[in-house]
Amino acid sequence: METNRQFVLFIVALWLCAPVRVVAQAQPDGRYLVLLRDKASSPFSTARPEQFLSARAIARRTKQNIAVTERDLPVNPGYLSQIRATGAEVLYSSRWLNAALIRTSSATLQRVLALPFVRGLEYNRAMGNARIATPSEPTSSAAQKFGETAATPLPYGPSLDQLSQLGLDQLHERGFRGEGMLVAILDSGFPNTNTLPFFAPLVSEKRIVTTYDFITNNANVYDDHSHGLNVLSIMAATADNRLYGGAYKASYALFRTEDAFSESPIEEAYWLLGAERADSTGADVINSSLGYNEFDPEFAALDHTQADMDGRTTLVSRAAQWAAETGIAVVVSAGNEGNKPWRSITAPSDAVDVLAVAATTPTNERAAFSSFGPSADGRVKPDVAARGQSTLIGTPSGGVSSGSGTSFAGPLIASLVTTLWQAYPQLTAREILGVVRRAGSQAQAPDDQLGYGIPTFERAARLTERFSFTLASPNPFSDTDFLTVPWGEIPAVNTLQAQLTDVAGRVVWQQTLSAERTITLSFRQLGLPSGIYLLSLSDGNKRTTVRLLKR
Repeated sequence: METNRQFVLFIVALWLCAPVRVVAQAQPDGRYLVLLRDKASSPFSTARPEQFLSARAIARRTKQNIAVTERDLPVNPGYLSQIRATGAEVLYSSRWLNAALIRTSSATLQRVLALPFVRGLEYNRAMGNARIATPSEPTSSAAQKFGETAATPLPYGPSLDQLSQLGLDQLHERGFRGEGMLVAILDSGFPNTNTLPFFAPLVSEKRIVTTYDFITNNANVYDDHSHGLNVLSIMAATADNRLYGGAYKASYALFRTEDAFSESPIEEAYWLLGAERADSTGADVINSSLGYNEFDPEFAALDHTQADMDGRTTLVSRAAQWAAETGIAVVVSAGNEGNKPWRSITAPSDAVDVLAVAATTPTNERAAFSSFGPSADGRVKPDVAARGQSTLIGTPSGGVSSGSGTSFAGPLIASLVTTLWQAYPQLTAREILGVVRRAGSQAQAPDDQLGYGIPTFERAARLTERFSFTLASPNPFSDTDFLTVPWGEIPAVNTLQAQLTDVAGRVVWQQTLSAERTITLSFRQLGLPSGIYLLSLSDGNKRTTVRLLKR
């Protein structure tokens, strides 16, 4: 934070308030996330998505055959007007949650809750005042929050090791450096990003397409905590002989959703708002090196439990899943709890369709702090891994240092996803994340430490070029899903032999199918337990095997 500003942070009733100026002895208003019943009589329509989505966002969905649904519609403005008429201040509205984040007194809140279209609060519990965070608070407290080790100044240091671990250097050599891709980063601040030499091309080429600080409700993200800048540098920096980002030619949207000096549930709401902004802007990829499980003592009653890490319970994980369902490739850090009592992954890395990233050492072993899986409902988590110990990062002073945390493994994997998707644009977000999983070093035997392992471009390219027409969707799948498997060219024969086996090699289903360009299957009658399965298709000459994950 800037040393010449004084902020006081308050919470009443629900969550941490944004910085507000204290007036006399008056009690500050609180912030509440108000849930609405419907989107009836809305002036917005799914038939006219240009009313609320950018052309780029619409194109992303169209390319992946993803429909605009009622969930995408903005909150009914008439409802917001009626909330304002009670005396409450509407700070934000959420399309996906159909909610309004308001600031008001507890007395006015009762009038809001009495409105016929209001169905309640996301968290219906009164809380006390928050801890005061001042500019004099040492940054080490924030470093502890993010689970980083202290940065070590490096006068010179190559970044080739962390790039070559994933084959990002090979992608660069082939001309895939992120051109035309838009990455949204949700983090805690990006101080000096607009003036640092190693971001000069990013700024001069106008590849920072939008910014927003959801905590202070303005567009300035170039102050506050440096964690977001560190993350961005791993993807976007260009400093000859010092540090190169993995997707240094991509465009970026920078959103501050995290207050580095406290931990409270409102940050999950800010994350939701940031993800919605990423969607409407047209982002292809979201990278977020944030995780939530336990909050400051003032909010201990709202701490998450291990059982909450099921991809469906926490607000932030629901938000990440909704983002993935719009066709965004969502990459998140798995968490830094591996050597702490919590031990497990944190939200939103538990979401089904996001890529949760573990951290490795420079020798490709699991870093001691990297969180363990699986998810609470038994899915493979983390998904993949990259270097997160002694990772080279840029600093607000323009230097290059090293830091540790899954925070720094995440942007490396996000760089791989971004440049690989640039190389294979015919794939959907779900498919590109599936390729990255299958390109992992231990894809045949994923575990709860590194998931499918360390992916590489070389393995991903082989998979994509060989199996680009055999990627199942949706994958993971559930009992209610119809699974589609593109077969490619119509073969000379009229039938295919299909067989489904579990990881132990037991045949659980087999059938003769009609040969078509796209095979549609349903396994709802089998009652399959969650886990990994192999689907084999053969016409006698051509054979392919697809790895499936049952939720």
